[in-house]
Amino acid sequence: MEKQGGQQPLLLPFCRPQGMGAVISTNALMEQLYLKYQQRPWSETLKLVHFCMDKPRRSPVGNASDGLLLSCMEKLQRTLSDRSLFSVMNRLESLSKQKGLNSHVSPSGTACYITSNMFYIEVQLEKDGRVMDAKLAHLGEAPVICDDLVQHLRMKNYDAFGKILEDLSNLYQIPGNSEMKAKGYLALQSLEKDLYSMSLLHRTQDVNRVTEVLHGKVGHLVPRTGGTPMNTEFYISPYQILEAELNPGSLVCGTKAVVTVEGTDTLHKLPLSPLLVDSQAGEDGNPTFLPLTNELSMDLSAYFLLKFHQPIPLSLSNIEEIQMLTGIQITALKLAPLYELIIQSTLKEKCSEDLSVHKSCFFVSLPDCPKHCYFINKGPEKSNLVGALVSKIPFTHPKCVPPVIEILRHQVAYNSLISSCVSDKYINEDDSELLYFEVTPYKNTSISVFFIHPMRENLACVTIDVVTSREVQCSLHLHPQDPTLNSSDGFISRSLKRCMSVPVVMRAIFRNAAQVEANSGTQGTEVDNKQKPELPSEQIIDSNRLEESLSVAGQQDLVKTNKESVPDSPEQGLSTTKLETLGDEMEKSNITVNTETLSRVEESNSTASTEVVMKDK
Repeated sequence: MEKQGGQQPLLLPFCRPQGMGAVISTNALMEQLYLKYQQRPWSETLKLVHFCMDKPRRSPVGNASDGLLLSCMEKLQRTLSDRSLFSVMNRLESLSKQKGLNSHVSPSGTACYITSNMFYIEVQLEKDGRVMDAKLAHLGEAPVICDDLVQHLRMKNYDAFGKILEDLSNLYQIPGNSEMKAKGYLALQSLEKDLYSMSLLHRTQDVNRVTEVLHGKVGHLVPRTGGTPMNTEFYISPYQILEAELNPGSLVCGTKAVVTVEGTDTLHKLPLSPLLVDSQAGEDGNPTFLPLTNELSMDLSAYFLLKFHQPIPLSLSNIEEIQMLTGIQITALKLAPLYELIIQSTLKEKCSEDLSVHKSCFFVSLPDCPKHCYFINKGPEKSNLVGALVSKIPFTHPKCVPPVIEILRHQVAYNSLISSCVSDKYINEDDSELLYFEVTPYKNTSISVFFIHPMRENLACVTIDVVTSREVQCSLHLHPQDPTLNSSDGFISRSLKRCMSVPVVMRAIFRNAAQVEANSGTQGTEVDNKQKPELPSEQIIDSNRLEESLSVAGQQDLVKTNKESVPDSPEQGLSTTKLETLGDEMEKSNITVNTETLSRVEESNSTASTEVVMKDK
């Protein structure tokens, strides 16, 4: 090899030119490094290392050698502790280059500017490298202090800070010049103002987050702050509500969507100013909007998006309904059986290991009862119960958001019922007694749960219809000759609504049936299925097990069925105080017999009428 500039070039073993016979040993390599840099101070060496690490990854890796070198550089960068002003500055400059942004340091050396054509971020630092402040300014706007950026930088959470840089850059990924990009950002601001105004419609001062999530027109809306985009939380399960109750101060989040704008290949008419009229609803209770005139809108190569953190399984019928509402096709959809998609999403959420999505038999453990085995029947091959995983929903007008949110709530509520039957246990690890159930699709948002009658050999069935995200209707179907299970349709519906867990409700049915069997030998005891029986007392759940699915211990405590004593709002029904006394109340309720019904039965003195009373209406 020829010398360049009077110095022998260093050759790393993994980047040795092809055709070179000798491989430099580790000792020889270190000796060459030592001789080369022994006359230079460490400050220059450190600067050279940082310079090499700061080079952004502009082009794809050409070969395995380049990939290994870049990987090593990234690991070095993550390992180096930012304990000085110099190291923090280098880290910010490197991160900005990786995200395709520019950066420079102020003359004082204590401020770093991360810039693009449409926005810039100013980070003020102490001389010891501590972050003092961070400001964000969009084109034509004054700088605004961003607490989220300051927090990420002080905690040295550069991944989160880099994600914010990506989100800010994506706001302006709209075809056209800077003026068109600025118009896209203006349209997003107009949408955010309209959504926030809609969130205030019919809102009382004492409304809480859970009520907003489950009932608000646009869910629980969190406005955009600094680099964090606007997001809306539109569904939360009873299990998550209970988790928040038992862990005050914990960040328990339901299903969320981010509100943003994205560039497209086609033109769409987007509003450039708020359209909601005086924040008042019309005669039908829906918001009233100004017409989308040329003065209030503009054709842009962009549309608005509701983006999900994790793709949501949506049925094909719901996808088509959303597309009719928005007038925009949802692209890149891969249709598959809906149940398979729900199982796939549930296993991905519950399991760290990669389980096969083709599994359809799952074992669910509940305390104080035999283990449940759920076989999820995906339906016939030609079934129309198909769907797709949807990660974002495009739209162009704020009026589309409330109906789309309601469709999403409905779908997620239905998905949660199927998810309650799915666990990471698909192999029975013991020989304990099992109760077998088959979950079968019935129609769009309905399922049937088949099981063997506890006291007979005939099949029994519970049909579940998810009418809306806030209403479920259940029906128990028995063979005419089989004895009652002491569980009315109303009891099952109310129980399911308060836990959204199939295993918990099935355990309640079996326990009520066991009570009937135990009392069957007692003369003169008749049970009117129209009364509202309640479950036996249960143990309050252990907060350490809250990370498990809806079908784990603790869900049974949500099944409180006395309609007169159970408040309608989920947050009241799941209060910690009620959970602590739930067992005693249920125990008393179970041994109480409806005296009015007994009097009616005694007056009849007819065996036939007694049998009618015992039937579950």
